[in-house]
Amino acid sequence: MNWPVLKKSTAILGLSALSVVISSQVNAGEITVYSALEEDEIASYLEVAKQELPDVKINVLRLSTGDLGARLIAEADNPQADVVWGFAVTNILNPQISDLLEPYAVAGGAELPESYRAPDDRWFAATGYMGALCVNTERLAEKGLPMPTSWEDLLNPAFKGEIVMPDPSSSGTGYLQVAAILQGLGEEKGWQLIEDLDKNMAQYTSSGSRPCRMAQVGEYTVGASLSFVAMKSIEQGYPLKMVLPSDWAGFELEASGLMAGSDNKEDAKKFLDWTLSSSATDLYSQYKSIITVPGVPASPLAEQAGLPSDLSQVLFPMDFAKSGNERNAILDKWKSTVGR
Repeated sequence: MNWPVLKKSTAILGLSALSVVISSQVNAGEITVYSALEEDEIASYLEVAKQELPDVKINVLRLSTGDLGARLIAEADNPQADVVWGFAVTNILNPQISDLLEPYAVAGGAELPESYRAPDDRWFAATGYMGALCVNTERLAEKGLPMPTSWEDLLNPAFKGEIVMPDPSSSGTGYLQVAAILQGLGEEKGWQLIEDLDKNMAQYTSSGSRPCRMAQVGEYTVGASLSFVAMKSIEQGYPLKMVLPSDWAGFELEASGLMAGSDNKEDAKKFLDWTLSSSATDLYSQYKSIITVPGVPASPLAEQAGLPSDLSQVLFPMDFAKSGNERNAILDKWKSTVGR
């Protein structure tokens, strides 16, 4: 995808449907933040940041994971962002992107377990998300379908046209689901499962949350999506059951970092520090099923949805470096194998 190369003077507000400006002070500092977080959570976080960073004007450009990575690479010679916030660590590990980041020892970062931060401080991950199947129980019963518990179960011909999932080319959620299957089964068997699953797939979406939202209203029976969207849907009263696949339940970390080409590194650092402050981390349980910051309680929605307290019991141990290194090759094969 060819993104237009912008000058720093370009109004970032015109680039995004969600661009939140904090502070109207004429002399305020200003930073541009690129993020793959969901729009509703960005708005919630920044509402609090408004009170704690009153001298910083924050412009947010929200893009899907795949589009954000493409934009960063396209702008490599003329960076527009000061901060990358909540971006899939699999993508950040791509040297074309990680080389654009400057090491910064964020305040509070030392408290994160080593597996949730870069050894050279180029990135840190305070949150993460996991894949889940959103199953509409009413439609399941109407269609006389068995409750799926795994990816293998979805190969049942009875599910033909009843499943939707995110396209891994544009969605980080879609990519983590495909990567987990390939890492769990190996190349040959993994791609065979993906090809067989495609026979039952109604469509692929560009958004990781959309499949669950489609399932929650009964448009389809199964939406391969995000666990937190499933938990929120259950809380809201939709006839939905969240299923973590017993085979290859993938997950992803959401990483943040300082852009080396930033024109305002001091304010960018203030913002990054804020993302690990107690004010920020207290909000994470409202939106996240994976929180890496020690001492932050899990979401109350997790218990309601049946999510175990020890996620290591259900999550496939993802090799993020492998996911990052093989991403382009996997997406190329996806396009030639599934490609629709």
